[in-house]
Amino acid sequence: MNRTTRLSLSTALTLPLVFGGFVASVEYAIAQSPELQQRVAEVKAASAENKQALMSFNWNEQVTISLKGDVKKVQHYQVRLGPDGTPQKTSLDPPPPPPSGGRLKQRVVANKTDEYTDYANSMKALAQQYVPPDGTLLQQAYASGNITLGAVPGNPNAVQLVIHNYLKPQDSMTLVFDKAQKALLGVQVASYMSDPTDAMTLSVQFSQIPGGPNHVSSMDMNGVSKQLNIAVQNSNYQHN
Repeated sequence: MNRTTRLSLSTALTLPLVFGGFVASVEYAIAQSPELQQRVAEVKAASAENKQALMSFNWNEQVTISLKGDVKKVQHYQVRLGPDGTPQKTSLDPPPPPPSGGRLKQRVVANKTDEYTDYANSMKALAQQYVPPDGTLLQQAYASGNITLGAVPGNPNAVQLVIHNYLKPQDSMTLVFDKAQKALLGVQVASYMSDPTDAMTLSVQFSQIPGGPNHVSSMDMNGVSKQLNIAVQNSNYQHN
């Protein structure tokens, strides 16, 4: 909800003093939608439960980094969640070969690699702040009137929650949530790095571990200004 809308709601709540209770009852119904409140609570609960359940699993992760359409690096990890819920990664790749060429060439290659590697790490760090959704931030967005509820075309069992100003001013996040399974199906994010001119988009798909929790099966990050793409694939989930 933008500042203008918040001001209009605040004003509307004073109108019953002059015009009676009609406007107040309408605004209350909008702000306190029972279904929206229920779905926000379900997403919060599902995210927390899944994160806790995933702490007993480890899995394989493949990270492909591309710059301007050219694949620069493919990395493989074994991943598990630490006690604080932060991913802990162990590389599955062999040590890289020693650099070739003279010192000047090595320095140029190293500088270019450091530049996109640092930016890629910043993108991944930002993505982790959106996925999985944080219960406190979801509740703040709901309390501020920044979440709207909608249907998902072609899927009557799902709803979408569109959230504005979730983590940063002017960002947006859309959650697709299965009402029957009480599980996230997908997340779409439009955010930015240091400022709004440095856009980053994020697309996430979820899958179910047979007999287990929901998990991120794929994640696609795009650093628009740098033309940097990071594609993540998760697989082979096993109990620790």
